[in-house]
Amino acid sequence: MAVMTTPEQGSTLHKSPSGLHRYFPFLDWLLHYRRSDLSGDLMAGLIVAIMLVPQGMAYAMLAGLPPQVGLYASILPLFIYGLLGSSRTLAVGPVAIVSLLVAEGIAPLSGGNPATYIQLALTLALLVGIIQILMGLLRVGFLVNFLSHPVLVGFTAAAAIVIGFSQVKHVLGYSVPRSEHFYEQVWYTITHLNETNFVTLGIGVGSILILLFFKNSVAGILKRLNVPDGIALPIAKAGPLVIVALFTLLVQALALDGRFGVSIVGEVPAGLPPLTMPTVNMNLWVALMPIALTISFVGYMESVSVAKSLASKRRQKIDPDQELIALGASNLGATFTGGYPVTGGFSRSVVNFSAGANTGLASMITGLLVLLTVLFLTPLFYYLPNAVLAAIILVAVANLFDLPAFKHIWAYNKGDAAALIITFFAVLIMGIETGILIGAGVALAIYIWRTSRPHMATVGRVGKSEIYRNVLRYDVQTWPEVLAIRMDESMYFANTKYLEDTVLAAIADQPEVKHLILIGTAVNFIDASALETLESLREELHGAGVDMHLAAIKGPVLDRLRGIGFVDEIGEDHIHFSTQDAFIALGYVDPHDVDDMPAAEAARLAQKPYPPK
Repeated sequence: MAVMTTPEQGSTLHKSPSGLHRYFPFLDWLLHYRRSDLSGDLMAGLIVAIMLVPQGMAYAMLAGLPPQVGLYASILPLFIYGLLGSSRTLAVGPVAIVSLLVAEGIAPLSGGNPATYIQLALTLALLVGIIQILMGLLRVGFLVNFLSHPVLVGFTAAAAIVIGFSQVKHVLGYSVPRSEHFYEQVWYTITHLNETNFVTLGIGVGSILILLFFKNSVAGILKRLNVPDGIALPIAKAGPLVIVALFTLLVQALALDGRFGVSIVGEVPAGLPPLTMPTVNMNLWVALMPIALTISFVGYMESVSVAKSLASKRRQKIDPDQELIALGASNLGATFTGGYPVTGGFSRSVVNFSAGANTGLASMITGLLVLLTVLFLTPLFYYLPNAVLAAIILVAVANLFDLPAFKHIWAYNKGDAAALIITFFAVLIMGIETGILIGAGVALAIYIWRTSRPHMATVGRVGKSEIYRNVLRYDVQTWPEVLAIRMDESMYFANTKYLEDTVLAAIADQPEVKHLILIGTAVNFIDASALETLESLREELHGAGVDMHLAAIKGPVLDRLRGIGFVDEIGEDHIHFSTQDAFIALGYVDPHDVDDMPAAEAARLAQKPYPPK
């Protein structure tokens, strides 16, 4: 038996937090924390820490920063996000794409000075934090929607190639000078292959193979051996730690750094993260603002998409604006503790979720374990080969190149595919910032072009039902004196001319027409330009002896038309609740002449092959 619910009752499932709980989401889980949640949080915190320590160092290297900066960025930001984030499973910290953006943005401004480079990274984290917090407080998170899915797929794929290729030099064992253009780095790498350090290459390739083995095979092997999940999962995710330990010991034992020139990390400072201050220089802030905006938008998109996906699996709710505040505060935390911009990572978040994270405490446990690593374990990383960190990055970013998504978008919509391809090549040829701006511009241009030529269908009655469908798709009943046109798009300045031309052309092709019915089932908005077009079209048609009628107009749209006086001009008798009511009012359909066949069945029987031959 169906149960009726009032709006108040139905809204409790998705009730938004209010008061302090809205801005401090940790109050929700802290006040109701259960002992049973602790085991999942502990396990998740441990496993993510196992991944984050080598990844943090690797991503810092990708950003052009010392490895300890990646560790510093993995401590306080995780505590802050655990308190302020609306997601209970998102794992915040250094990520590949943001690290690449950091390198792209600050390298040209640093003048090759390492101290200046670090200071710029701190300042960039500050700007990202301020931007994201302001976006969250102003509740303008919707702006990220201008980065369409195809644009993000193209950007991410190109970024994966750029990131991956930037690490090839560490695997080959020779330096490649930084260049403004990606293709110049590719050419330099190819033309200097004779400088390859084969010992370094062996370490890099070996690391990749071990990582792939852990990624693809270890979990299955442990499952066949009936190893409990609580033990199997940490082992399966320990690939980065295994290669770090293995090749660090190998380099130290065989003195590979001195004998064969294997590049190593060197000294990693131990102790608490330093208290740091960003540069307060408005000229520098202005120069960093484009990359700060890019990181703010891209980082937020990456975070909120994975957060929503994971939350939906547990029927939890994500507050996008609170996520902006939490990410912004996390970046401020990174600013003042020697870090660099952070965001939510896909792979670590999925692992955090799978490992059983129940609350933000899991994030704090990860931050605590990274802190202990910084305090006591950093001397162990002295002989860590850079090739190992490069291998970690290469395997991590391989999943960013989503070929199935390319094929899917191409098969579904060629316009979206064009935006994807243009973004992809723009990023590779013109750089990260310019490429993503071009992609967003192309996506917006395609949208405007698409909506400027909306689908408009002449409809007729399906059998003796109340259903009206496209005359090209269905065998329907029509009348020469009536032209019923359905516009499948909102009416605004870009498509008003197309609307007018289409209607006038249809009437010219059907000279017997006395009544025009415009059907607005898909019209959500009519702007001032479209209103003027409707008014002039009504007058033009009236002069030609054709009456204009509106049918199935949505309430908010009709309210605006009434408020401006358009309904009074056209007449209430020319406004109809549905297409069927319009035909009844005009006397072409008998309201009692309706069969009992279900509408879906009638439409199925009337459907004809489309597109027509």
